[in-house]
Amino acid sequence: MKRKLLFCWVYLLGLQVALAQPRLEFDGQVSAVGSYSPENQFPLFSGGRYIPELNYGVELDSGKAFDLEASVNIAGSVFFQPFDTGSWNGGINPYRLWARYTGKQFEVRVGLQKIDFGVATMLRPLQWFNQIDPRDPLRLTNGVYGILGRYYFLNNANIWLWGLYGNEKARGLDASETYAQHPEFGGRVQYPVSRGEIALSYHHRTADARLLMDAPQFAQIPEDRWGVDGKWDVNVGLWFEVSHIRKQKDLGDLTNQTLLNLGADYTFGIGNGLNMVMEHLIAGYDSRLLGFGHRGHITAATMAYPLGFFDQLSALFFYNWAVGDPTFFLNYEHQFKTLVGYIMPFYSPRIQKGIQENDLVNSISGPGLRLMLVYNH
Repeated sequence: MKRKLLFCWVYLLGLQVALAQPRLEFDGQVSAVGSYSPENQFPLFSGGRYIPELNYGVELDSGKAFDLEASVNIAGSVFFQPFDTGSWNGGINPYRLWARYTGKQFEVRVGLQKIDFGVATMLRPLQWFNQIDPRDPLRLTNGVYGILGRYYFLNNANIWLWGLYGNEKARGLDASETYAQHPEFGGRVQYPVSRGEIALSYHHRTADARLLMDAPQFAQIPEDRWGVDGKWDVNVGLWFEVSHIRKQKDLGDLTNQTLLNLGADYTFGIGNGLNMVMEHLIAGYDSRLLGFGHRGHITAATMAYPLGFFDQLSALFFYNWAVGDPTFFLNYEHQFKTLVGYIMPFYSPRIQKGIQENDLVNSISGPGLRLMLVYNH
């Protein structure tokens, strides 16, 4: 009986899609980047990337819709020492591949997709499913394979439920990779409060800690993580974001990981408006639940100032109090008629703990200069 009902539902949905008027769009993004960092083994870097994207959508009856997105990441890069040696890599990988069915107050999305939530902007305890690097103006990230459902109430509260499978890479500030042959699942509830919102999140996965512990018995470790975040606008934007991760096997001080972010932002009435954001992250690792036996502190700040309609200047600063070595990233952006150009002086320490290192974006240590051109069609 259940199979018949499911077949009928799929048949009716397919019939609606076939009869409706479809929308088909093709666009993409081409980017080229080059950098010079004299303190590295290969001081010169050059790379290119093309992400073509195909979108299909159709409006159904009663406010429902069906759409698809498919894109690939075509990239190549080379590190080199002039007239000597070099190292290159490249490939073609799926970037997004999902289908979505939406109604007036719900949506269900299946496939390779981006899942992102939380209120922090740079040091993100709830960056559980992506690799967005705050230094990357394009905010590129690998997706995850899974199904995501969201329901939106009329008072702006919403519920998320998800299930993932086949994802093995470490994401965000994960201490270990994921065991891809076991499913992951979780959910999130967001609720509006006076002048802001608050949310509770949960996720379960099976961690693969063999790289951490160098022993085969740590390949499959059940792991639970809880998150709480809230944000309020009281002239100054204020927020907090907390994540606690507990592994169900004894990994010593890596059994429990607690991350706490406190942040604020404000736009000063200077010229065209100077926006400042500051965040502080406290990270604790301990064999005890909610322990902070091993503790670290990282402070981050950003500044953004529009110079005009086509130009913007921004800066990002990290300071790891344990290492005592700062990270600085300056970005000048100019909008041409069909291109966007970036000039990015930077300084990155060799040890970049607490900073999300996006594997789609090159991270280089020491002082340097990066140039980038982007074309969106």
